[in-house]
Amino acid sequence: MPQDTVDPMLTKEEIVSLVNGRLNRVLLIAQAALPEHQFAAFRRLILDEFGRAGLIKDLDTVPGEKRRERNGTGRTT
Repeated sequence: MPQDTVDPMLTKEEIVSLVNGRLNRVLLIAQAALPEHQFAAFRRLILDEFGRAGLIKDLDTVPGEKRRERNGTGRTT
């Protein structure tokens, strides 16, 4: 299999890892380009959209993916 192809059977964790790598780069560029208060708002928006309340929650609906029951209150930070 060529290196530039993606396995069609990626797991949720693999997808999240790939997205997080790109998000880190986007946030670094935004931090360099935006004033501090605008960057803070942009970062909050990006992390909401691609984090537990956005993309990760959407990936929980992917058929065939094993779901873990979540107990407790989750992250507090």
